[in-house]
Amino acid sequence: QGLKPLAPTESSAPDPIFGKSKKLAPGSPATDTFLGTNKVPDLQKVFQRSDGLPVHLKRGYPDRMLYRTTMALTIGGTFYCLVALYIASQPKNQ
Repeated sequence: QGLKPLAPTESSAPDPIFGKSKKLAPGSPATDTFLGTNKVPDLQKVFQRSDGLPVHLKRGYPDRMLYRTTMALTIGGTFYCLVALYIASQPKNQ
């Protein structure tokens, strides 16, 4: 008794529509060769280093430029919105 399972318990699921199922030969590696090397351990070393920098600036110059551009656009957009609100609040001359 209880709820009916959402997925069928048997492996009688139909093949995918847009591709053929890829079956691995016995003894072949489980990872695909196009994935490349695993960069996660290297990035963990960079981000976990205690150098006093915030995590969004740890990767150097590109992060600083992206941060500064984002802050400039945010401040500029806020200023633009305030000017647009001020202009919209003024009565029109007839």
